[in-house]
Amino acid sequence: MTDIPMQRPAASNGHASTARAACCPILMYHQIRPLPPRSDVLRGLSVDPRAFRCQMRTLKALGYCGVSVAELQGRLAQTRSAKLFAITFDDGFRNVFEHALPVLDELGFTATCYFVSGKLGGSNDWDRGIATAEAELMDRGAMLEWLGHGHEVGAHTVDHVALSDVPAPTAWRQITHSKAQLEDATGCPVVSFCYPYGAFDANARRLVAEAGFRSATTTARGRVKACTDPFLLPRIAVPGGRGVVRFLGRFFR
Repeated sequence: MTDIPMQRPAASNGHASTARAACCPILMYHQIRPLPPRSDVLRGLSVDPRAFRCQMRTLKALGYCGVSVAELQGRLAQTRSAKLFAITFDDGFRNVFEHALPVLDELGFTATCYFVSGKLGGSNDWDRGIATAEAELMDRGAMLEWLGHGHEVGAHTVDHVALSDVPAPTAWRQITHSKAQLEDATGCPVVSFCYPYGAFDANARRLVAEAGFRSATTTARGRVKACTDPFLLPRIAVPGGRGVVRFLGRFFR
């Protein structure tokens, strides 16, 4: 078993001199599918495919470029006025592959999808016990096709666990094994992480950094600057059932 690394003093991220660089949103999506019934408690985590297409086309028309988290990190300090935003999808749902991928390819956007490495080809069984229907997740073939279209594969633990609720050895295994499993499946480095449920603490943040990731996204609301802690990246959630005007209100707020 791999040992848990000892805690070391936090290192400077080296971005202080570029704090006035671009301030960019990271959009957070889960499922791209027709909205489920109002009785579904996770209805707000689904965005209708037509709404998603409208959102992306509108941002494109406004001169914005959608990129993956890894690409955003590399470009944040380049210019103050860059019209960049990152696109993320949590959990690796197959409906993202079916409905979002064609839109992204059409517009020349890239995105990051965070996969639960132990659930490829399965379903969101971590949601059992609440009033929501399970949905199919991408299998390895779909994930490889996603990657082959120029999009990023990120890690979301092995079993979709809340890292702040488990012992440190369990958190370490969930973080490191998800990275190793996805790298083995894709043959590519996996450098972006997402905290399931947005649940993290100082120890989880440290372990993600020690595991070799370059970034981690949260569910905290906000925009990203070059000086933002790369392991506490805020995002802007995109709820379902909202028109493009309200979407733009969230995007620009």
